[in-house]
Amino acid sequence: MDTQVYDYIEKCMQKEFGTSLQIQQVQALSGGCINAASLLNTTEGDYFVKWNKNVPDDLFLREADCLKALAAAKTDLIIPEVFLALAPQENYPGVLLTEYLPPAQDRSKQDEILGRGLAQLHQFTSGQFGFQSNTYCGATLQNNDHASDWVSFYSHNRLAYLLDLIERKRGIGKAEKKIYDQLLEKLPDVIGHQPQPALNHGDLWSGNYMYTQKGPALIDPASAFADRELDLALTTMFGGFSNSFWQAYQETYPLPSSWKERNPVYMLYHYLNHFYLFGGGYGMQALQIAKKYI
Repeated sequence: MDTQVYDYIEKCMQKEFGTSLQIQQVQALSGGCINAASLLNTTEGDYFVKWNKNVPDDLFLREADCLKALAAAKTDLIIPEVFLALAPQENYPGVLLTEYLPPAQDRSKQDEILGRGLAQLHQFTSGQFGFQSNTYCGATLQNNDHASDWVSFYSHNRLAYLLDLIERKRGIGKAEKKIYDQLLEKLPDVIGHQPQPALNHGDLWSGNYMYTQKGPALIDPASAFADRELDLALTTMFGGFSNSFWQAYQETYPLPSSWKERNPVYMLYHYLNHFYLFGGGYGMQALQIAKKYI
């Protein structure tokens, strides 16, 4: 255990909850591939904390923004309450402290509630696409500058923006660049509809929802107002969402019949992001998707 880090977290919690608070026990938890995470048993109750010394200054602040936005939608989903969001400073890490949600003993009906709750979330709308701030999908900064046109937002703020990051970090060959340029030109026809701006979780794979004693919960968001189908693309990439989930979603907020035709072009963003973050075969998978549309 990093005693210095937990002493720092305890002092930060005392400023928030009172000087009598003490951390009594620390239990390491899975924090994904980026952050350290722990369950804190304290004199004031249990809390979840994650921390990292090597993150952008605003990463946990922006995650807190996303969690608060998801909570404001008031769906059937559980969104952990945020208590502290701190940037790294001097020798101390960035910190995000939230409500601890014990895992469910009874998981029955939670698939259905998750599907219904996500459909409710997607009915929470805004006048424009984008978000109040830039956010992070994993460690990738997302450009959330507002736009009134969805195709323009997806083209410029998502695909072109990410391709530029990839070109600077990993390089893109001339032939590949031509393919992506052609796709961006054809994107209005490929997408073929003008959706309502829907509040998205933004990084919705099976590791970012939990079945808790309170109900299904969303964690680690990368939110923006976007086409709801972009949120669903990641659910279809890696699986982990049951037939009960999909049935409940469709009953609550039916998808247009053409959504599956657009699904691969929305998967493209996530394949490109995985390639940017991890390299490997994700780049070829992204290129194969792009080729289908040109």
